[in-house]
Amino acid sequence: MVNPIAALSENPALLYSSTFILGLLIGSFLNVVIFRLPKMLEQDWKNQCTIMLELEPPSPEKTKITLSTPHSSCPHCQHQIKPWENIPVISWLFLRGKCSQCKKPISIRYPIIEAVTALLSVAVIVKFGPSYTALAALFFTWALIALTMIDADTQLLPDNITLPLLWAGLILSAFNAFVSLESALWGAVFGYLSLWSVYQVFKLLTGKEGMGYGDFKLLAALGAWLGWQQLPIVILLSSVVGAIIGISIIVIMGRDRNIPIPFGPYLAIAGWIAMIWGDQLYSIWLGSV
Repeated sequence: MVNPIAALSENPALLYSSTFILGLLIGSFLNVVIFRLPKMLEQDWKNQCTIMLELEPPSPEKTKITLSTPHSSCPHCQHQIKPWENIPVISWLFLRGKCSQCKKPISIRYPIIEAVTALLSVAVIVKFGPSYTALAALFFTWALIALTMIDADTQLLPDNITLPLLWAGLILSAFNAFVSLESALWGAVFGYLSLWSVYQVFKLLTGKEGMGYGDFKLLAALGAWLGWQQLPIVILLSSVVGAIIGISIIVIMGRDRNIPIPFGPYLAIAGWIAMIWGDQLYSIWLGSV
């Protein structure tokens, strides 16, 4: 019987091309998750409030939003997207970024997310090779992409993603996939408590909430995957990335400084960088102190 991992190891061109195609497909699915998951959460919250307040239930004709229903459609004319109009990147280019029905523009962010997911997936395989560790790292990468975009759009980091990510990191550490169980456990603890402490001190001094609880859970998940040793690198990188992107948004796009900027995307970017180059960065950091 042919070992698929061994076969892919012997054929790098097949390995990277198949990973790229898989990344495009996953990126297309992530676009659905990014758009629909916040709406699904809002839908559930409204239903819970309706039950708690004993209000009249919503109209039964209204379609319940899930990851699979209703079918994808143009937000302008409600034209249902055909399968051949939903091929990652290619369909957007073929349609010239416009709906085939009403010719209104389709956001370029969809093919960008698909392409970025594909490229980061290939980078993961280059780093870890065809292995079970690489499969776990791909899951980690895809979850971070979804969290980055959802937080950027809504300033929410859904428990539906952060908590499974946290538990997955702890379970994988029991098999020493990335770090030991002890390192992962304390990484989760210190990751959560570090931002929670900053939140409490900031609130005590200013009376304002500087970040949300989702940020605590995300850093706890990063600690579970990468170990407590990488937390200083993650926090430092997220601060640097946040400063660069935040200043760029204010200067280039003229965004109001008083509008809050979500911290989750910077944590996610820093976490992914730490997974790929964390050991090198940690050695450089130790050498400079």
